[in-house]
Amino acid sequence: MGFKVAVVGATGNVGREMLNILDERAFPADEVVAIASRRSVGQEVSFGDRTLKCKALEDYDFSDTDICLMSAGGEVSKTWSPKIGAEGAIVIDNSSAWRTDPDVPLVVPEVNAEAVRGFTKKNIIANPNCSTAQLVVALKPLHDAATITRVVVSTYQSVSGAGKEGMDELFNQTKTVYSLGQMEKKKFPKRIAFNLIPQIDVFMEDGFTKEEWKMVVETKKILDPKIKLVATCVRVPVFVGHSESVNVEFEKPLSAEEAREILRASPGILIDDKREPGGYMTPHESAGEDAVYISRLRDDPTVDNGIAFWCVSDNLRKGAALNAVQIAEALINRGLVGDSRRAA
Repeated sequence: MGFKVAVVGATGNVGREMLNILDERAFPADEVVAIASRRSVGQEVSFGDRTLKCKALEDYDFSDTDICLMSAGGEVSKTWSPKIGAEGAIVIDNSSAWRTDPDVPLVVPEVNAEAVRGFTKKNIIANPNCSTAQLVVALKPLHDAATITRVVVSTYQSVSGAGKEGMDELFNQTKTVYSLGQMEKKKFPKRIAFNLIPQIDVFMEDGFTKEEWKMVVETKKILDPKIKLVATCVRVPVFVGHSESVNVEFEKPLSAEEAREILRASPGILIDDKREPGGYMTPHESAGEDAVYISRLRDDPTVDNGIAFWCVSDNLRKGAALNAVQIAEALINRGLVGDSRRAA
C-alpha cells in the first residue's frame, strides 16, 4: 500500500530536497503534494521526472494525508503542525519549534529510531538542528562503546543553513568583492564573503548563541542527558555542507584505532581518513551525499580517554531533508502510519 505525503514549504531549499529524496529513495507514496504559502500557489517544483504545482497551506485539507513533512519555519510550524496533527497526519517538523517539547520525540533514525513511537501525544516528530544531526550519528556508536562524558565541538556551517537568503547573500557579496561594488548585508550581521562569522542565531544571557544552546539540549535529549557538551558555532562562506571539529572524552579507554573500527561498522557513517595531503573529506565533496563522513581521527593526548575527529555532512540532506524522510520510513517500518496504524 502507498501513502499520501504532503511537503509543506516545498519551494524552499529543504522542501525541494525533501521532494528529491522521496523520489530517490522510491518512498512508498501513492500521492505526493507540494504545499506552500498562498503567494506560491501554482508555482511548480520538481518531483523526479514529474512537476508538482504548489497548493496553499491555508486552504489544504490534511484529513486524508498520512505524513506531512514540514519545512516552513518555526512560526508556521507552531501554528499549523498541531492543526495538521489534529486532522490525523503525522507531522515531521524540520524547525526548532518542537524539539524541546517533552511530548514530541526528537529523532535521528541511526541513533534513536524507536523514539518515533512517542509521536502519538501530538502527532508531531521533530527533526534536530542540522549540526546536531550529524554529530549524534558519529557520537552514538562511540557512546555505546565507552560512555561519553564530555564533548567539545566547533562547527563550520554553510550559508544554506540560513536558507536561500543566506546563499544569495554569499553569492552577491562574492560578486561585489570582484566588481568593487557596494557591499550589502541583509541576512548576516557581518560580511560573509571571504570571511567567518562566529555567531549563528541570537545571543543568550550566558554569552552562548541559541545555535550553540540547541546543540547542547538536543544532544542530551537524543543521546544521553549526562553528556556534557560545549559548542562554538561559526558561519563560513560555503554554500552547502557543515563541518565540525570534535573532541570527545570517555569514561572508559577507547583509542582512535578502536573508534575507527567502531565507526566504520556503524550506520550512516563513512570513514575517509588517509594521513596524507587531501586524505580527508571537505564540505564541497559531501554535497549531494547522504553519509556523515569522518576524517582526521586521532587520539587526544591532553586527556586520559579522548579522541579528536573531523566530521562533514550535507546539511540539506542528513541535516534536514534526508533525516525527515528516514523518520517517515521508520514509522512505516514499524506499522505506525496509514491503514496498519488505524488497524492497530
